[in-house]
Amino acid sequence: MLSCRPVATRAIETALIVSLTHPDARAMRAGMAAAARQGADMVECRLDLLERPDPALLPALLKDPPLPVIVTCRPARQGGRFSGDEARRLALLAEAARLGAAYIDVEEDVPPARRPPGRLILSHHDFASRPRELDRLLARLTSAGADVVKVAFAASGPEDALAACRILREAKKPTIALAMGETGLASRILARKFGAFGTYAALASGAEAAPGQLSITEMKRLYHWEAIGPETAVYGVVGCPVAHSMSPAIHNAAFAAAGIDAVYVPLRVEPGADNFRRFLEAVLDAPWSGLRGLSVTIPHKENALARVGAGNVDELSRRIGAINTIRLGSDGTLRGWNTDYAAATDALCEAMGISREGLAGRKAAVLGAGGAARAIVAALAHYGAEVTIYNRTFARAEKLAAEFGAAARPLDALEDLAAEIVINCTSVGMHPRVEESPLPERLLRRVPVVFDTVYNPPQTRLLRQAGEAGCLCVAGTEMFLRQALMQFGLWTSRPAPREVMRRVLMERLSESKS
Repeated sequence: MLSCRPVATRAIETALIVSLTHPDARAMRAGMAAAARQGADMVECRLDLLERPDPALLPALLKDPPLPVIVTCRPARQGGRFSGDEARRLALLAEAARLGAAYIDVEEDVPPARRPPGRLILSHHDFASRPRELDRLLARLTSAGADVVKVAFAASGPEDALAACRILREAKKPTIALAMGETGLASRILARKFGAFGTYAALASGAEAAPGQLSITEMKRLYHWEAIGPETAVYGVVGCPVAHSMSPAIHNAAFAAAGIDAVYVPLRVEPGADNFRRFLEAVLDAPWSGLRGLSVTIPHKENALARVGAGNVDELSRRIGAINTIRLGSDGTLRGWNTDYAAATDALCEAMGISREGLAGRKAAVLGAGGAARAIVAALAHYGAEVTIYNRTFARAEKLAAEFGAAARPLDALEDLAAEIVINCTSVGMHPRVEESPLPERLLRRVPVVFDTVYNPPQTRLLRQAGEAGCLCVAGTEMFLRQALMQFGLWTSRPAPREVMRRVLMERLSESKS
């Protein structure tokens, strides 16, 4: 059972640090004020990004700052832009310390005798990969006498984000650990759960100081930063790509509305069964992570079924050969479902005013033969509908039809269409090619029910034309919403806040058009 959000605050708070990347000191100072207004705890001034990093600029930059300031002048050898004299760089940092900077971030390869005075963040950056001897590196940093230890490395997968979280969990002193890039993004969001000294955010999208850095608005509003704590359960979406997935916004809003202490994060896993297996093994080896459930999207739905195992999914999911939902037990057990077929079937049946069993004997035409079509064809056939698959590549339609006892026709045979239900499972009409339609308008007059699985835009050209032709229309947003509702219920054993999730979905779709 998931716990409710804690009321008491933690004894040690993780700082949300906004990195300031402005090219001049006046703009950087204004950025401090903006970060304070947006609720940052600290700022990091990246002096190496200034057009003219000069000690004369520091008094105006650091006098009476609205927030505690970390000063960094990152050299090119560790991913920064400063390529000048090392003595000049270190003198600049020493002057920042003298003028009252809360912390000076200096690289581990600077000899101890040359490190600036004041409170130090001793850091190591690797923009190529996770260091091979990470534990040895951390032991060296921890014993070096700095106030804060920082390690940031490029992630090759979300298993590297787990490695960063493990560093925080086992840290012996205040520590920052980050897996950089899109695949390591979870380490930034979960830093608070594992007691990091701080994590970094950009002042706004487009002003990132490092790969994978989120904006402060995203951290606070999308991922509900202040609500994350040691007991927060973790959920996520696994796929490639996942950067523009709407699922984090929908599920995080749902958890907040239901009072559930949980956060939902994007988990980019590169294509390939081995990559998925490596990620899931890392999760199972880290029960302390609190990861309790996964949404699975392209290209890993088949990989997910293979790893969860046919004995741990329902019969129809086995026949489809793919799952999109995984629940992880606290004992490491896995259970999987395909909520796509159930969501599509229920959206269609509710619109038609029938039960699933009411599909028996009804003629349905499915356009496309990809993953979405496979789930829907399997469900329609399971409930007794007479299914015909139309696809541009006729051989794919034939193969899919043979598996589920359906008929197959080439796409140019649509002129002979005779069906009560037409379901578009192609990407035709999807944003940004919104003026395309998979079905000629003249054919719609003979079709009572049209279901378009495309959900962006919510009102596709096909649905507009079908409405004008008098068809009963079923929107892809209904399928998308229902599969998310089902996932929420499978994970939490609670009813999902349907209207909250619908509102957020429609808001995100509206934003994607602008």
